[in-house]
Order: sequence, then structure tokens, then C-alpha cells
Amino acid sequence: MKDATQPPRFPGYDVLAKWDSPSFDDVTRDVLAHRLDAVPPRRWLTADEWDVLDAINARLLPQPERDQPIPITPWIDAMLHDDRGEGYRHPDMPPLRDAWRQGLGAVDDEARRLHDLPFARLDAAAQDAVLRALADGRAASPRWHGLDAQRFFIHHLLKTAAGFYYAHPLAWNEIGFGGPASPRGYVRLGFDSRDPWEAKEAP
Repeated sequence: MKDATQPPRFPGYDVLAKWDSPSFDDVTRDVLAHRLDAVPPRRWLTADEWDVLDAINARLLPQPERDQPIPITPWIDAMLHDDRGEGYRHPDMPPLRDAWRQGLGAVDDEARRLHDLPFARLDAAAQDAVLRALADGRAASPRWHGLDAQRFFIHHLLKTAAGFYYAHPLAWNEIGFGGPASPRGYVRLGFDSRDPWEAKEAP
């Protein structure tokens, strides 16, 4: 899980300051504008499923330092609405939408079994305990039947949440990512080498 207590690795860096520079072209700007300004509404998840997923994402990728957290749940909902996966699935996993619907319900059931409360109403420590049990392969709910809980946690919840989080420019600032290689390109590709327009790491 992301550690929000660490000091910034690239202090003062803002990838969006390159908006009008040779680092970005019109295609790049259009994609970034969509990610920043076109956050999709809820269309596929139920209200309860949305609350569970939103609470999970807040523990996997906590953002207490942000007034406006990077949206993750809306983009997962849009992915499910469009039934858009990675083009493959493990043979022991249900189809994408079925896996998410069953998995979110099972996470909530795990919380109720352990703490007599729905997942979204647990405190952070209790939520983390539920998620750690899934990551460690210690799921207990019968609602996981036919769905590998550990695989769902790692390959659906964690991987998908991280993918949408790090597709956002504000997350690029955290890791010093300079944006797409096109159109400007990167020249200094050696170990510990950086181009002048790349982020400077804190000493």
C-alpha cells in the first residue's frame, strides 16, 4: 500500500508546467485534459459497491495530503461499464464484470464477519486487516466460491487501482515521470542519467 507519510521524492516538480513546452503535443494535451476534467459519473456499480470500492481504494492508495484526491473509483466504474479488460483472464477467474461484482460483495462480507460492519464503515485499521487477510490468502467468506480471493485482490483490486492512480498527472509528480516519450523523446538513457527537463530528485 502507498505510504502517504513519506516526504516528496521530487519536491516542487509539476509535470503540467510542461503544458506549452515541446514535451507535449496536441494529442498529449487532449489525453491529459480528459483525465483531469472528464471524470466519469457512476454508471455500472451500485451505490453500495461504489462505497466499498471507494473505501478500498482509499486504503490501497491513501491521499491525506490532497484536498482533491486523484479519482480512482470513477475510472474503474467506467472500465466495468464499458466491459473493457486487459484482453485476457486467468482460466479460474469469472468474466470481468462477474468477478468485480462477486469480489466486492465478498470483501464486504469479510468485513461483516470480522467486525459486524460493512467495509466502508470500518476504521482504517480494521479495513487494512480485512485487506491483509485477502492478500495473505486468509479469506473466510463463502461468497468467494468460484473466485480466488487472493488473486482478485492482487490482479483486480490492487493492480487496477494502481494503474488508474499512476495514469494521473498528479501521481506522475510523485514519481518524477516526465510524461510520454512522444513528441520530445528522452536522450540520456543511462543509469542515473536525466535529461534537463526531467524531475530532480531530493538529495
